[in-house]
Amino acid sequence: MPRPTRAASALLTLRARLRRAFGIAEWQSMLLWSIVAGLLGALATELFRGAFYGLDSLLLGRHGGMVEIAEGLPAWARIVTPTVGGLVAGALLLWARRASVQKSTSDYMEAIVLGDGRIPVEQTIARSASSLVSVASGGSIGREGSMVQLAALSASLLGRAIRLPQERLRLLVACGAAAGLTAAYNAPIAGAFFVAEIVLGSIVMESVGPIIIASVVANIVMRALPGYKPPYEMPAFPAISGLEVLLFAVLGVLLGFASVGFLRALGASRALFARLPWALPWRLALGGAVVGLISVWLPQVWGNGYSVVNAVLHTPWPWTLVALVLVAKGVATLATAGSGAVGGVFTPSLFVGCMLGALFGHAAHAIFPDSTSAPFAYAIVGMGAFLAGATQAPLMAILMIFEMTLSYEVMLPLMSASVIAYFVARSTRGGSMYEITLHRREQLDDKLRLRSLSVRDLVEPAVTAVGPDAEREAMSRLFLQYPVKYLYVVDAEQRYLGAVPLATLGTAPAAPAAGDVAPLRAGDLLSQAIAPLTADTGLGEALQRFLEHRGERLPVIESAQRPVLLGVVTKSALLSTYVRLSE
Repeated sequence: MPRPTRAASALLTLRARLRRAFGIAEWQSMLLWSIVAGLLGALATELFRGAFYGLDSLLLGRHGGMVEIAEGLPAWARIVTPTVGGLVAGALLLWARRASVQKSTSDYMEAIVLGDGRIPVEQTIARSASSLVSVASGGSIGREGSMVQLAALSASLLGRAIRLPQERLRLLVACGAAAGLTAAYNAPIAGAFFVAEIVLGSIVMESVGPIIIASVVANIVMRALPGYKPPYEMPAFPAISGLEVLLFAVLGVLLGFASVGFLRALGASRALFARLPWALPWRLALGGAVVGLISVWLPQVWGNGYSVVNAVLHTPWPWTLVALVLVAKGVATLATAGSGAVGGVFTPSLFVGCMLGALFGHAAHAIFPDSTSAPFAYAIVGMGAFLAGATQAPLMAILMIFEMTLSYEVMLPLMSASVIAYFVARSTRGGSMYEITLHRREQLDDKLRLRSLSVRDLVEPAVTAVGPDAEREAMSRLFLQYPVKYLYVVDAEQRYLGAVPLATLGTAPAAPAAGDVAPLRAGDLLSQAIAPLTADTGLGEALQRFLEHRGERLPVIESAQRPVLLGVVTKSALLSTYVRLSE
């Protein structure tokens, strides 16, 4: 094991002294370390943001938003910049692959849920550099994913430096991820619940408490930094009343289906690019070229779409322009993400939801001009509803839009649309933006199915069943052939009569007693020491029976009224099922 650095040693010493001086428990110390994780997460996010602006200034000689930069470039530069950027980003991804360690993952979600909380440094830096080049060159993808990843990495390094046990290290990485998301979107509550709802899959205060503290600290730090402003500037949300709430419910239905379509299109795009017989850098270059070609006519496709969303929310765009930009941005995002570029689709999802909501608002306002709100209200709700369907995390989506608007009026339409979109998307089995969500849902469905099982579902054939007329020689052969202690005796209609214990057969006389004319048979040795299980016996009751029986298998009959032998259930099969339930 490598020797700890001076800083790591100082942290370990500080940790030990605090615990001795104040009698701090492990869970209490996690609250203190979550503060540090929040600070580091905010600084890591700001570092990536600063590198992004610095790279744009260095390469393109311009400042401002990506759309503004694209508008100031000639047509040839709009094509060349994302194409070359994709090529360089692909080369950096190859570096990341070479730097990868077997059985390790740079994804913070897997490190928290499936791993040990240790995020590889070199691989993460390489992937973050690739993401930086992609977004700085105009790639239609979110930069926030890498911000969160770096924030999680900083927390992982902190936890490893102070030698936290595995479970606490994973929790600290979750704190870092929440801090990164908070710093990226200025939404501390939603950032905490994003990690709790999507990554951890549960809201337990012992886990959520440190995550909330990290989110709050990150938000305070970001607000204190010069030049910081929230990514979205939300207008005042109008009061919604009457039947207009039903329109927002309809919007939720439509966006639930739309989110499924978006995820499937994203999967199809990735599969299409993967089939290309080109090296990874050239695939990313092709994705960048698609963005560049579209940007010749519509520079709004560059970047993650912050400026476009803010423009739609504050200025009355005609519905034709909204539809055109939506289609163009959708194709650009599919090309960028599908080519394999590193970056999130969280922000593009907010963009798509905003534009679809605005289109729906235009239609509603055209049909009911006197009783509906302006299209921007539907655009705001659309952001949350589409996000709820795509991430399968409605609580997080609702909290995020609420924090962005700080308006109570938005809650009723937002909650109805988001929850409906979530259930619509889930009912279509359209998947989720994050694979870890699907993994957890499969586990939950498996547990629910296992909990509904009965002994009937675990029955195996009873190969050691004999009739009551079975003779000693036949029974002895079965005992030699199978490692069992009992043979089950059934009549001609397969009704269970009892069992013949191995010990009883071994102590029975070897020859018929004087005066007997018939050899020893199974019916002469019947024992009722083993009460069979019925097919509908629950697994809990069956386990209790095994604790009392202390054998490897028990016979299973249809019911007490119809004691037909169905087979046997083994202790190993029952315990295996319980292990799967406890995972």
